[in-house]
Amino acid sequence: MTPPPPADTPFTDLVVPRDVDARYGEGLEHGLCLGGGGLFFVAWQVSYLHTVAARGIDLAGAERTVGTSAGSVVATNLLGGHLNRLHTQLSLLSRFPAVLSAMVPATEFKPSQLRALERFRSATDADPDTVRAIGHAALAARTPAPATTRRNLSFVVGLGHWPSKALHITCVDAFTGERCVVTHRSDVSRSAAVAASSAVPGIFAPQAVQDRKCMDGGISGSGTHTNLLAGAGRVVALTLTDGTEAHEGMMTQGPDSFARELGSLADAGTKLFLRKPTEVDLEQLMSPAAVPDAMAMGRRQALEDADELAAFWR
Repeated sequence: MTPPPPADTPFTDLVVPRDVDARYGEGLEHGLCLGGGGLFFVAWQVSYLHTVAARGIDLAGAERTVGTSAGSVVATNLLGGHLNRLHTQLSLLSRFPAVLSAMVPATEFKPSQLRALERFRSATDADPDTVRAIGHAALAARTPAPATTRRNLSFVVGLGHWPSKALHITCVDAFTGERCVVTHRSDVSRSAAVAASSAVPGIFAPQAVQDRKCMDGGISGSGTHTNLLAGAGRVVALTLTDGTEAHEGMMTQGPDSFARELGSLADAGTKLFLRKPTEVDLEQLMSPAAVPDAMAMGRRQALEDADELAAFWR
């Protein structure tokens, strides 16, 4: 059965609190959540989605798609009808330097960049003071100009109108630490929204989103923001991890934070189909060398999942 047309978003304000009891997805039948995880996870998600689409599984028909960081890149291409193009670009990565310049950082960092990056990496919780401290360090870091990132990403996600009312991109206000959700109502370009959602502190500059400067959506205790879909009938989530490997907090996520996040979905009555890569090397998330293996892995897992996923999505 083909999912119904995307419903209009109820979010009229940029700031959407991370309330696990809010049931933000109430009334939706289908939701798709694409999480963060660097160039490696862009490649894995693209390959997975490309493969299941070839088997007739139209995840692009979800009434709401939530994209965070790497997932915002993939979600924008998926809903803009350009997933095949991005799949080709990643398959022939050396011939598409715009993809590399948009998503792969410089290898030498200034001290201000290292300070911001270390604050993020070592953060064991998402308390407001913690997130604000990371954001202030990100604002102070001497990174490439924000316009450079937006321009490079425009080659990857395209220009023009917001691709779909279903698209919801997460980011975090670098000054206040508040979670923001950018939609077609926000009057923000797709490249600016994706650049903000992907702005890892110390690597990429926070981006202007309305009257705010926003950074990576994963700097909020969640790399997925599945709570924006809590209450929906069924949700497919592609995530870098399911949280079972976490024994200590890092990057604002506590060791049990993802389990609590998934628990809120279950409590809201949402059925979940969650997949993660079978193997992840955290040191290689931004490495172009990891792309071929990521794409092969994504394709292999998609083929294994196709029948189960098709039955779930109906």
